[in-house]
Amino acid sequence: MIIYIFILLLFLFVTIINVLTMPRLKKAVKNESFKVSFLIPMRNEEKNVKGIIDSVLRSDYHNREVIVLNDQSEDRTAEVLSSYGDSIKVINGRPLPEGWVGKVHACHQLSKEANGDFLCFIDADVRLDQHAVSRALYLLKKKNASLITGFPKFPAHSFLAKLLVPLQHFFVFFHLPNFMANYTKLPAFTAAHGAFMLFEKEAYFKSGGHESVKRSLVEDIHITRHLKSEGYTCILSNVSSHITCDMYETNREVWEGFSKNIFTGLGRNVPAALAVSVFYLCFYFLPLPLAITGIMVENYIWIVPLMIVFLQTFVIDLSTGQTKFHFLYMPLSAIALVILLLASMSKSLTGKGYTWKGRTYN
Repeated sequence: MIIYIFILLLFLFVTIINVLTMPRLKKAVKNESFKVSFLIPMRNEEKNVKGIIDSVLRSDYHNREVIVLNDQSEDRTAEVLSSYGDSIKVINGRPLPEGWVGKVHACHQLSKEANGDFLCFIDADVRLDQHAVSRALYLLKKKNASLITGFPKFPAHSFLAKLLVPLQHFFVFFHLPNFMANYTKLPAFTAAHGAFMLFEKEAYFKSGGHESVKRSLVEDIHITRHLKSEGYTCILSNVSSHITCDMYETNREVWEGFSKNIFTGLGRNVPAALAVSVFYLCFYFLPLPLAITGIMVENYIWIVPLMIVFLQTFVIDLSTGQTKFHFLYMPLSAIALVILLLASMSKSLTGKGYTWKGRTYN
């Protein structure tokens, strides 16, 4: 038990170091000599059009253009977009070619229309505060980087969302050595979030842009690795104080969204998926039954592992603006993660494919 507690304390220490060392968006650029292209792909996003467009137009960075790609939408997306008139540019997406993933193709088309010095790709379910881009641009220039990305704050509505969506922050602050990710160009140490990616235009095109990852279901990670392999600096920042991403509304959306990403994100590596499953069961679910047993037999040292797990999760929640008592879900989140990962692996190995926004990807 002492060794088990020591290992969990080590995990807590690593997490605290990562939280303290990840760059934040603090200062804004003092001039607007560079033009920023806000590039937003949309497919059946009528419920999100007003939220994302209004937040972009409120940005305090005024040397900009806003381009939206309506990707074969079947709802009222086009109608709502038309109400913005000349304040935005709307283009209609071309049919999806064979061998491309839908969002990647949409982003590729947007990049061809952009005239800015910097390309800011934003998902439709994102909301920016007025300082987000000016401060991200300052950080990019300060670090002499070619890409700034980060994991937004994630509101969680459904039960499955509460269990799984905030784990994205947990993975980054626990598993990723931030120093290696931000101060080396080693592709292996890479995390990114496609909801917000601010590229220096020249580096984006020289490295092949989205066309270089056209088949990827985790294009954000793969395009970042590609940039690093070409010698460019990529910065992962804690952007949760300035950017919100309301990813999923229903349990089904959570399941489908994470299913297509989680096993793919592990490189479709079966041993890695099994190792992750065992790891989370041992260190993030097991402390719960241990604590219950400890209370029953009045051996209270068995409660300590669960308290450390709660504290580790709370530190991350506090840093990213998650709800106050979310950390209490962690043991259940570990179970949900393992079930999801095994189901995602099964879909991949059996060739059933993943469904997202009306399209199926094998």
